[in-house]
Amino acid sequence: MAGMATTGENGSTRNWTFLTNHGHVLLAIARNPTARLRDVADEVGVTERAAQAIVADLEAGGYLNRTRVGRRNEYTLNPAGRFRHPAEADRQVGALLALFTDEQEPVEPAEGP
Repeated sequence: MAGMATTGENGSTRNWTFLTNHGHVLLAIARNPTARLRDVADEVGVTERAAQAIVADLEAGGYLNRTRVGRRNEYTLNPAGRFRHPAEADRQVGALLALFTDEQEPVEPAEGP
């Protein structure tokens, strides 16, 4: 993830992206649910330990489930999970996954009468 420097009005260079590392890890796993954490970490640009902590956060938050298959982990995502920030809490993460993967956006369940 090199080359993300931007130049501000005062000429300073700062690195930033629109998605957090948690978002990048979720997308990496969505693209390859059987990826090793080492590969996820390399794709995102974080350490393997950081990727492991992020996956633990995502699992604890209900955004993914980890299943052991032989010697590897396989991940199942929960596209119905809601964004955590109050400004987007009414939206499902499935919309983000659909935007960056080949997944279909989940249909919102109908409100009760």
